[in-house]
Amino acid sequence: MWIRMTISFLAAVLLAPAGRAQAAAGKAESKLVLQSSDTRLVEGFNWAKRQAMAYVFDGDPVGPWYEAALPGREAFCMRDTAHQATGAHVLGLARYNANMLRRFAENVSESKDWCSYWEIDRYNRPAPVDYKSDTEFWYNLPANFDILDACYRMYVWTGDRTYITDPVFLNFYDRTVYDYVERWGLSLDRVMKHQRRMNLGEAFDPRKRFQTARGIPGYDEGDPNYALGIDLLDAQYAGYLAYGRIQELRGNREAAQTFLKKAAAVRELVNSAWWDEKGQFFYSHLGPDYKFQGRGGLDLLYRDIVDDGPKAKSALGELLAAIKKAPSSAVEGQSHQAEVLYRYGVPDVAYTQMMDLTGAHRARREYPEVSYTVIGAMVTGLMGTTVDPVSPFQAAAEGDFVDRIVRTLPGLGTIAWAELRSLPIRANEVAVRHEGGRKSVFTNQTGPALIWQAAFDGTHETVLVDGQPTKARIDKRPLGRVTSSVRVPVGAGGTVTVEIPK
Repeated sequence: MWIRMTISFLAAVLLAPAGRAQAAAGKAESKLVLQSSDTRLVEGFNWAKRQAMAYVFDGDPVGPWYEAALPGREAFCMRDTAHQATGAHVLGLARYNANMLRRFAENVSESKDWCSYWEIDRYNRPAPVDYKSDTEFWYNLPANFDILDACYRMYVWTGDRTYITDPVFLNFYDRTVYDYVERWGLSLDRVMKHQRRMNLGEAFDPRKRFQTARGIPGYDEGDPNYALGIDLLDAQYAGYLAYGRIQELRGNREAAQTFLKKAAAVRELVNSAWWDEKGQFFYSHLGPDYKFQGRGGLDLLYRDIVDDGPKAKSALGELLAAIKKAPSSAVEGQSHQAEVLYRYGVPDVAYTQMMDLTGAHRARREYPEVSYTVIGAMVTGLMGTTVDPVSPFQAAAEGDFVDRIVRTLPGLGTIAWAELRSLPIRANEVAVRHEGGRKSVFTNQTGPALIWQAAFDGTHETVLVDGQPTKARIDKRPLGRVTSSVRVPVGAGGTVTVEIPK
């Protein structure tokens, strides 16, 4: 998809209805604030926030929405929405996410072979550029799994039970992991012999543009012949995990275990069949002759599907080599990089990538995915703030009735300090301040008491909680990293400081 988007970008911008965009923009406001000793970081954040909020709209037939496609299309597509959702949430756009994700869920149908609409416009129609009829339309097969995963992630951030109780969402989840998988030959016993052209319902006609695009087995749209992309398996893994965890939340233990095992099986397939032991690298595609080709890196790390050790090191090495070769690459792919680099312990390169994307010099920085994902990476990567769900079955077994934990891990690198305020997490708004990598301050600005897990890189037997020595728990991270952390309750309006002793 990235190639097609790049080619189309200029035309889309030139055709954009600027008058309407300017009139409708600015109705929604974000309270999220970032302050830091690094003025360049603050400038990048402020630009990304302004740009993202300029793409937010209310009052259209589709309901509340934000642009997640080429500017000028007045639409949102499945891939971009799934990738932008975290950034949108932290900007305060939870109801926009819920509406957009539900629009995709409600449009899944058998007549489209259990696909949804790839792209929906502000009129609540399938975007005409990608859709002619239920038998002729554009569709990348990772999309259903991407949306399923995004729905679960948004449940974790919001606690909105609509995501796990609404029949429209539940139907989409079920259709995806059962009917969609069956119809498109994506079960584990069939996927490695996946046919490029399926479910056409008629003889192949190359004059019909959507016949080669209805069921693309990955997000690579530059090659019309490959049989399977590793990113489809990555997305399927994430979708199965999400489905299993949703079933846990619904109390369906058997279904949960079934799909967590399916996810593990997909992971095993990727880490065995797609790994070249001699060359110590992952392949990226299965060619039309069912022989492996290319090299994989970013997609594998984005989904956390690679086994720790040499395989994770190889995937990260591929990503870093690609960045060194092309520090400014196509924004659709580059916008994924900072989040991954923070997660795998390369904060300085992550920072450089974010600053490149937000710089005034950067071509195509107006692409919506850029601003939303930069905001998301600053929150989850730079500030290391995430919501860790706790399995209800695990919580019951351990006698722990906490269903989620707000976790922080400083990713500042060489930055002296940074502070984030008015970050929405479920019923709360919180503030997080990091001073280097040794001190964190957490404020529960509004909302009920919650559990904060303050983590720091390195092994530390004790940390100071408001000055009191407290035993730390030690956790392993990818690639040999270790963190030390402590969990503390933070009451309504309360502030707690955790730091590493000097």
